[in-house]
Amino acid sequence: MTTTSAISLAEVYRFLAHAMQYPERSWFGEDFLSLFCTFLDELGWDADRAALAFPKQLSSKDIELLQVDYTRLFINSVPHVLAPPYGSFYLAGGGILYGASAEKTRNFYREHGFDLALASDIPDSLTNELQFLSFLRELGEENVELEFTRTHFRPWFCKFSTIVQREANTPYYKAVVKMIDFFTMEDE
Repeated sequence: MTTTSAISLAEVYRFLAHAMQYPERSWFGEDFLSLFCTFLDELGWDADRAALAFPKQLSSKDIELLQVDYTRLFINSVPHVLAPPYGSFYLAGGGILYGASAEKTRNFYREHGFDLALASDIPDSLTNELQFLSFLRELGEENVELEFTRTHFRPWFCKFSTIVQREANTPYYKAVVKMIDFFTMEDE
């Protein structure tokens, strides 16, 4: 996999799910960043690519800045988490996690053979939903993928994406959610 043209959409979804995990030096390094930048280059997103401006050798400080922004955006901030990466938070109408929409998502997974036991976190977390889209794409279930994207993913992701674009302190998270938006909207 040297260029993104050789990467399937299933692999793109998996890559983006991975990109939205807490950044650890063990995986967030030169190889990962090189592939991420290749995506940006091939999409023609020069401004996003230029905004990243990561050095060739990532320092502990570079990783730490991403970790701080990740924590602030998705885990803990005062007075509240800025952009919880869970569909139920946006769809429940009151900022509730693991509500009815999470159960609907879990049931949708089950109906289509996705083993959530292999996944962690709340069923409607961003990473689980991207992994599910990858699973569907690998099975060639484009109609189910489109249904899931329209009924479960896009209704909350658009709200989430707007918040991340406005609140992220690092260009990395802005670029990741923009890329997720691009690849999930493409199927609409």
